[in-house]
Amino acid sequence: MQQQYLINIDYSINSGQVFLWEKNGDIWYGINGADVLAVKENPFQINSFSQNSIDFFREKDELREIIQSITKDKVVRNAVKQFPGLRLLRQDPFQCYISFIVSSNSNIQRIKQILQRLCKKFGKKIIFEKKEFFVFPEPKKLANASKNDLLNCGLGYRTKSVKKASLAVSSGQIDFDLLKKISYQNAKKILLDVYGIGNKVADCILLFSLEKLESFPIDRWILRVLEKNYADKFRLTGKSLTEKKYDEMHEQIIDHFGPYAGYSQQFLFKMERDLNQKSWL
Repeated sequence: MQQQYLINIDYSINSGQVFLWEKNGDIWYGINGADVLAVKENPFQINSFSQNSIDFFREKDELREIIQSITKDKVVRNAVKQFPGLRLLRQDPFQCYISFIVSSNSNIQRIKQILQRLCKKFGKKIIFEKKEFFVFPEPKKLANASKNDLLNCGLGYRTKSVKKASLAVSSGQIDFDLLKKISYQNAKKILLDVYGIGNKVADCILLFSLEKLESFPIDRWILRVLEKNYADKFRLTGKSLTEKKYDEMHEQIIDHFGPYAGYSQQFLFKMERDLNQKSWL
């Protein structure tokens, strides 16, 4: 197997997809919904508290086909060479959904701290591999939480968004299994109806937990990449990215990067942040 088809755990976890992970020696421990995962490299091994089989690192994806497709673009090809083994992760949908609502206008360390507080306050405590963990809260727990309890977790102005988003799931308005089955456009439309979810957050949720590999989240890091390398291909007019501009740009991006645009995005995002020496977990 070629090097690029192996899994690099450090690259994959330290790429802005997940937040509730810690490295202990050569083992990464992470919260994934009601489960805890323990992952190590050389040889690759993944264990879970639930002992359920989970393709968290998307090992079953057709990586050869995906890499061949995305490396037709020379900038992506360079990023793939820099970060062999970087994978998209298949996350628990509710945890991913809340995590990216919390991520709005924040940094990775702060997002992690807020999510840890939410887990400790509302999640169930479990012991796994002789270590104590608090798993991610169930939707009803957050939907029924008081405003003060949520504020005490450091949510600030995002308190209303987290509560309303949790209510949307606990009431059945948001059905993650359904969102996985329907088209990207229809799934995104449903997510955008939830208070506190805009285009970028919706695309992160769709890409990292709902099987929509054409999702291409656009934030300031990706805008930098596009401005530097694709100014002739995508219309990057004006300083602010309005909802309308985002939609127009996304169509152009899919035309250029193809059906696995989400993989391209992840390599480009990792490359740009590392280039600017930004910290990860």
